[in-house]
Amino acid sequence: MTDKSTYSIIGGMNDYQRAAAETADPYRRASDMRMLRLFYTALGLAGEAGEVANKVKKVMRDDGAEITAGRREAIKDELGDVLWYVAMCAAEIDCDLGTVARENLAKLQHRHG
Repeated sequence: MTDKSTYSIIGGMNDYQRAAAETADPYRRASDMRMLRLFYTALGLAGEAGEVANKVKKVMRDDGAEITAGRREAIKDELGDVLWYVAMCAAEIDCDLGTVARENLAKLQHRHG
């Protein structure tokens, strides 16, 4: 991936994070409850990741390991919820999503040579 496309993706992630923050419940935006907001987002992230895993389990259990169009949509929907919670969790530790993505890519590139 070129540096130009990487920066475009990272900028888009930051745009997503800002837009996602606009959808947060008003109590989540209250400045005096930072630790509660972090707990809320971390628990939400764990819950949504569990829902992704459960949808994948049903592919194995109910669909003979074939990903149907319906299952694909259900998994995609849950992944969107995971993304929202990742963005909000990053915001709670004063980190933009682009930075998380960029540093993760650098770590993975270093790990894989």
